[in-house]
Amino acid sequence: MSMSASPSMLLTALLGFIISGILIVVRRHDWNRKKSVKFEWAAPEQSFLNYEGTTILNPTLKSHLEDPALLPAEHEPGVEYITCFDPSTSLHISTLPSLNQLQIAERISLARESQRTWSQSTFDQRRRVMRSLLAWVLENSEGIARVACRDTGKTMIDAAFGEILTTCAKLEWVIKYGEKELRPSRRRVPLLLMHKKAHVYYEPKGVVAAVVSWNYPIHNALGPIIAALFAGNAILLKASEQVAWSSTWVIGAVRQCLQACGHDPDVVQLVLAYPETVETLTRSPVVRHITFIGSEEVGRKVLIAAADNLTPVTLELGGKDAAILLPSADLKAFSSHWMRGVFQSMGQNCIGIERFIVHSSIYDQFLSLMLDRVRKLRMGSVLNSTPEGWVSTIDVGSLISHAHAERIARIVARAREEGAEVLTGGNVVSHPYAPGGAWFEPTVIANVTEEMDIARLEVFGPVMVVMRYEGGWEEAVRLANGCTYGLGASVFGNDRRECERVVRALRCGMVAVNDFGVFYLNQDLPFGGVKSSGFGRFSGPEGLQSLCDPKSVIQDRYFSWIRTPIPRAVDYPIRSLVSSWEFVAGLGEAVWGEGWAERVGGVWRLVKA
Repeated sequence: MSMSASPSMLLTALLGFIISGILIVVRRHDWNRKKSVKFEWAAPEQSFLNYEGTTILNPTLKSHLEDPALLPAEHEPGVEYITCFDPSTSLHISTLPSLNQLQIAERISLARESQRTWSQSTFDQRRRVMRSLLAWVLENSEGIARVACRDTGKTMIDAAFGEILTTCAKLEWVIKYGEKELRPSRRRVPLLLMHKKAHVYYEPKGVVAAVVSWNYPIHNALGPIIAALFAGNAILLKASEQVAWSSTWVIGAVRQCLQACGHDPDVVQLVLAYPETVETLTRSPVVRHITFIGSEEVGRKVLIAAADNLTPVTLELGGKDAAILLPSADLKAFSSHWMRGVFQSMGQNCIGIERFIVHSSIYDQFLSLMLDRVRKLRMGSVLNSTPEGWVSTIDVGSLISHAHAERIARIVARAREEGAEVLTGGNVVSHPYAPGGAWFEPTVIANVTEEMDIARLEVFGPVMVVMRYEGGWEEAVRLANGCTYGLGASVFGNDRRECERVVRALRCGMVAVNDFGVFYLNQDLPFGGVKSSGFGRFSGPEGLQSLCDPKSVIQDRYFSWIRTPIPRAVDYPIRSLVSSWEFVAGLGEAVWGEGWAERVGGVWRLVKA
């Protein structure tokens, strides 16, 4: 038996087909407005393997003054320049102009003008910029890593961890959760204002600045930019002169991304300048927030300059992070974490492990295990092959400069004079395939005590400092807290309760339990320290909201229907001092009185008033 479709059924099917088609078109149109925009920004030729350039003898940022051939072909007289070089090979990369005070002021003005439009952008538009930037980072990850390696001497793996993964994690967090953290947040209201509703709005500050260090040139540039842009601000990034070349390149990528997404690229400005002119930025009344990542000495100067205009500052300064090894710590399970904690980026890592505080029961075993691994580390440059044409497998790269290598050598020599035992390394060395590089041997120093300089000063290099403790976890915490710094820390052990006690007792901004540095990969967590490691936080909701001005807003819950009454007893002009006081006092007792009797008494005073 066959059944033919009724006209109503055909009409229903047709309407369903039309509605489905419309929904598909609308969703596709919506996705096309939100999806990433492809843009081109290729890695420069200097980042490729075996780039041929001039090798500078004893390179410095001002080597062009000794060798004018290092200057650009169209250099201008009277302009200061910055010589850029690969610290692992002394290979000349570029020579870039340093901005003067007038040029910095012009860039501040450009940022301010651009921010007025950018502040009106929607979260969808900002997310599209972030998606486009994330797509570019993933597609060009090798090129980005090469650029970082060329300008800092680090390895590709170090660049992958410190430049690529952390940047992707930050972009992902902002894309997923940034709007949620910046939407008006609802707040509770007291009984007296039960007819009201309260919110906090987060509004862009306007123009913000970031003064960042050289150790992670790509991420340290992109991190503050991502947060500032998503909050609706314009940003001026003051990059370290040590990484002027890579900073110029990555800021160019961000500006290209903005332009490809239909926005004014002037909302992001790069400031390359020597310290003498930077106060034009840090003392500017236009700049409404400064993020500083660097040394304690320079951080203090930034804070003093910012005080002129009461500009809020987030300071991420030095660290002397301790790893506490409890007697129950599994040495074999965590030895790789400790190697990464010390030798990631040759120790030039703000959250690198600077002190190992090891219980005496596992002290000798720890040293034996680590010495065997440290002595096998291979130094080298990943962007330069051997004379035979092959690229060596390496574990660690170079330091950022010869001056930094000499500084670490002095700290190690002082430790030896004070009675510490240098078990391996400790010297500035030359590399057979890159003799001009800033090389320092991976080092292990034992028998360090809390009175020694090396237990208090930030080394910022490939030096494993090992301290012994005899008693319980309280002694280990005392040693860890005995330093003026308080950025991060780690605790390793097999007793959860004991580890938790250590976590609660440590005076620092971040702690990893049975791990190293992973609090930075979780971008939902705030990043920062206490004591001489600075104050304020970036990353997480706290960091994003710190780039906004919170505005408290309260209004009628039932708009224009129920409003705040002004009782006759307290209305101007006051009719009676006695009745007005009785009303106010009774109101306080009725709302906040302790116990029903007091509250009922308060109500009675209200009635009488």
